[in-house]
Amino acid sequence: MVTAIRICDYLWLTWLIIWLLWAFQSKQTRQKESLASQIAYRLPILAFVALMIYARHYNGSFWASPVIPWQPWLGPLAVSLTAAGFAFTIWARAYLGSNWSGTVTIKVGHELIRTGPYRFVRHPIYTGIMVAFLGTALAWNQWCAVAAIPLFWLSFTIKRLKEEQFMRQTFGSQYDDYTRTTGAIFPLKLNLH
Repeated sequence: MVTAIRICDYLWLTWLIIWLLWAFQSKQTRQKESLASQIAYRLPILAFVALMIYARHYNGSFWASPVIPWQPWLGPLAVSLTAAGFAFTIWARAYLGSNWSGTVTIKVGHELIRTGPYRFVRHPIYTGIMVAFLGTALAWNQWCAVAAIPLFWLSFTIKRLKEEQFMRQTFGSQYDDYTRTTGAIFPLKLNLH
């Protein structure tokens, strides 16, 4: 029997392969953050990964114990959230195109994208990844997943703030206008027209 956890694992693997293949389609870098800046948001992610790996392999520990009693509807909900989160990231990545980078950079000919999912939030890839992780955390239903949420959030917040600093330096008042009409991770309002 294929479990929700297994399906979420396959979704993460598929997404990672797509993301890695897509990484080769990026513009040349004009400005890049420092290594110290990268470490600031990579350390919480490393702590997150360590926590998840540790907990998943030590079933008798508190960290691997269930958070809520399992219900039959939790599996489909978990898989749906994970898939929806990844779909949102792929939609965002398609609109961002060759401006994308795994680190905080400004590309040669960098463009301020405000269409597609970027009309709702400034960082839809982070939004999608967080939704996917929340779905997967629900499938795992372990305290380690609950403890990992703040680490995930911290990492993305540090990186997001650095990206916004770069965008303000590059696009000035145009970016400031953009921040007044869109939320960083969650929409300020749903603008469907």
